Amino acid sequence: MLFNSYTFLLLFLPLTVVVFMLLRRAPYRAGVCWLVTMSLVYYGWWNPADLWIIGASCIGNFLFGRYLAGHKGSGTGKAMLTFGVTANLALLGYYKYAGLFAKSFAALGGETSTFASIALPLGISFFTFQQVAYLVDAFRGETEEYHFTDYLLFVTFFPQLVAGPIVHHQEMMPQFRKPWTGWHRHFPVALGFLAIGMFKKVVIADNAALVANPLFHFAAHGDRPLTIIEAWIAATSYGLQIYFDFSGYSDMAIGAARLFGIRLPVNFASPYKSASITEFWRRWHITLSRFLRDYLYIPLGGNRRGKVRRYGNLLITMLLGGLWHGAGWTFLIWGGLHGLFLCVHHAWSAFRKRAGRAPLPRPLGIALTFLVVMAAWVPFRAGSLELADSGTTGQALAATRSILASMFGIEGLTGWPEKANRIVATAAPLRLLPALLACWFLPNTQEFFRRYRPALFDHTRDSPPRFPNRRLQWRPTWPYALATVLLIIAVGLQFDKVSEFIYFQF
Repeated sequence: MLFNSYTFLLLFLPLTVVVFMLLRRAPYRAGVCWLVTMSLVYYGWWNPADLWIIGASCIGNFLFGRYLAGHKGSGTGKAMLTFGVTANLALLGYYKYAGLFAKSFAALGGETSTFASIALPLGISFFTFQQVAYLVDAFRGETEEYHFTDYLLFVTFFPQLVAGPIVHHQEMMPQFRKPWTGWHRHFPVALGFLAIGMFKKVVIADNAALVANPLFHFAAHGDRPLTIIEAWIAATSYGLQIYFDFSGYSDMAIGAARLFGIRLPVNFASPYKSASITEFWRRWHITLSRFLRDYLYIPLGGNRRGKVRRYGNLLITMLLGGLWHGAGWTFLIWGGLHGLFLCVHHAWSAFRKRAGRAPLPRPLGIALTFLVVMAAWVPFRAGSLELADSGTTGQALAATRSILASMFGIEGLTGWPEKANRIVATAAPLRLLPALLACWFLPNTQEFFRRYRPALFDHTRDSPPRFPNRRLQWRPTWPYALATVLLIIAVGLQFDKVSEFIYFQF
């Protein structure tokens, strides 16, 4: 069930909220059981056969966690932790990566395998990582003895189940126990987030896709390469598509959770305003970055064992982060590029400090970071040819090589493929320029609603800058109510198609 569908917006969400409100005077456990039930309905709507997978995963990890909490720090606890984490990764590996190895084996001349046709259960990457973190914390003695229904809600809570954020038990469990404080504290903020998130997805992201999709398709299947201008437009249009797609989903997830008095952690904070690749990963998919840092990079040694080991740990972490996004070699390339960018940035920062040089001017740093991120999006989008467009690994790699070569002038600086001419000449400026300006110069949704604390901020990271004029921040007044209505009308005018969010495929 998609957030941007009539079924979700007009049936599922209102029904879930109304019954939850009617249960607010009932025992606490009744509301929790209702939300668990509806979350499982939401998950099973896509493919009911996947319910047994998430159900078995939740039951198994809950039992593992109970055992680990009682044997924290012991040898038997460590062995059980290893077994539990291995079981989770084996489940994820079977459904997500067996097909990749089967395709690679077939490409080398082997026979095709039934593994290549395994259907990926919805959200398995998210709920697996979430529960792996829970097991590690249980072994460390950082969990409580939670009730099973609380644990089920922690894993399956529908606003964050399919595409994140990857929530932490210490953030969510205490909130489930708090009494619901009434519609006037949550509904206006929630509706504002839902309207803005829908606008980002339907009006901005889906229109950017109308530029990106034909250009990437042409690069994969055309008889000549794109020009340098078209290649950069292809990369930038996809960069804007995934930016507003993911930003829109994150806003809608926060809005949907806020209807039940729950604050989700911030997962998206204007990443294209970043002046370095390190800052980019503090702003893009924040909860995934946090997981990779706390449960992979630091256990590998982090930056405590010398520069060479630090760079190696960065590369390993980002390569695995790339594979987490998708079972394709192009996702591995994307992760490797970001690992390389991070190593270069850390090396440059160390050299700059030793030499006593000032950092780059912030506008220049933002421009440089934006360019390298756009280049890295090329293999990421090409990987989606395999996941969504029934393409092959060869087509994805060919599209990656072709577009990157065109972007950097290797294919020449002239020429104009006729099939892409109309797209670039008429659609690109109208659809891309306003979106670019919004990325760089407008405040993000968190800043706009900041006075109402719409979500959980991770205070260990850079907090988003404050809204330049506090008087312009959102308030429940008639002008902002009218603006919300106008956003909904704009969405309704383009709500003639339903496209899934990009991160649903991961």
